Amino acid sequence: MNTDMKKTKVTNLLSMAARARRIASGAFAVEEAAKKGKAKFLLIAEDCEPASQKKYETLSDTYGIPAGRFLTREELGACLGKEYRAAAVLLDDGFAKKLQALLEG
Repeated sequence: MNTDMKKTKVTNLLSMAARARRIASGAFAVEEAAKKGKAKFLLIAEDCEPASQKKYETLSDTYGIPAGRFLTREELGACLGKEYRAAAVLLDDGFAKKLQALLEG
């Protein structure tokens, strides 16, 4: 699958998750979801600042949350109907598994 097609599929999936309220984005919301055990998959923007990236990777390792990197902060925010977003977590197993499959494919 080419990068443009993959990007389209990922943004569509994230938009659906946002409409279904099964995604949390922004530093505070991501951290809260992880601490409460609700985070199923952590998506980190490719252009995330190094310090923030390290924080999210530590969060992923600490709470055993699968993680991946894709999209820019602008693209991630746009598909969620927000401003720039450095990270987002899916709160639903179905969406999380589908996103993981898309990122690996």
